[in-house]
Order: sequence, then C-alpha cells, then structure tokens
Amino acid sequence: MMHMTFYWSKEVTLLFSTWTTTTTLSYSLSLLACFLSSLLFHLLDSLRIRLSLSSSSSPSPSDVDPVTRPLLLGFSRKDWAGAGGNPSKWKPLVESALFGINAGLGYMLMLAVMSFNGGVFLSVVAGLSIGYLFFRSGGVVVVRDRGAAAVESNTCACA
Repeated sequence: MMHMTFYWSKEVTLLFSTWTTTTTLSYSLSLLACFLSSLLFHLLDSLRIRLSLSSSSSPSPSDVDPVTRPLLLGFSRKDWAGAGGNPSKWKPLVESALFGINAGLGYMLMLAVMSFNGGVFLSVVAGLSIGYLFFRSGGVVVVRDRGAAAVESNTCACA
C-alpha cells in the first residue's frame, strides 16, 4: 500500500521492494542508514566544495586560517599530477564524480522521505541538520592576503 500522508509505523518499504522493515530492529537499522546517508551527503558536498576552492597555485598552509582551511589546500600541482599526469585534467573529473555521487545520494534521500514514514523523515532531516553543522556550518573560507571565497549554501538534499 502506498501512503499519501505521513504515518508512524515500523513497517515501511524504502527505495526497493526488497528493503522492507517488519521488526523494530530492522526499522531501527533502516533509520540509522538514513541518518548516516544524510551525514554522508554533507560530507561529500563539503569535500567537493573544498576541492573546487583549492587551486593548483595554492597558498602555503601558514597563509590560511587553520579552522577554515580547505581540506586539500596543502596539495601541490605535483601531487595532483601523480606520475607525470596533468592536474588540470584530473581535478574537474574528481569534482564531477563527487557531484554525481552526491546528487544521486540526495535523490535517494528524497525518495526515502517520500515513503511518508515519520521516522524516516525525522532521521533524514536530523542527519542533514547534524551533517550541515559538522561539515558545512563554516560557510566561508578565509584566505589571508587573497580575500575571501564565498561558498555556495544549498540546503536542498536533492541538488
């Protein structure tokens, strides 16, 4: 039966007909999976943004506020190149892959919420909120002597 309004039950079908919960344990594990997937959404988004902010001519780590330093700031052009490759070729591919994985995960979370189960809805929203707090609440990366780079803030988990 497809619900069209929110309901509260431990019996829910999520995403696939084979992912059906019937016991309290399976329901709790499904809620945990939704929560962790929501955290992963913001972690991947944060990594993608930090990667796009890092440039091949990165400032030294001492020029950047250590609290808001992009994760990959310390990598040099040689590190991106690997064994003689071109870093300008790999960075966009990695960014695109992270974006695609993150978009797919966001749409999966949206479809899970569309099960209209109240527990699933609350676990996804809680995971997104806590993930935003942990991984995205900085919002702006401050680089001394180079100005500030504003980071986009998208609260929708499906884009």
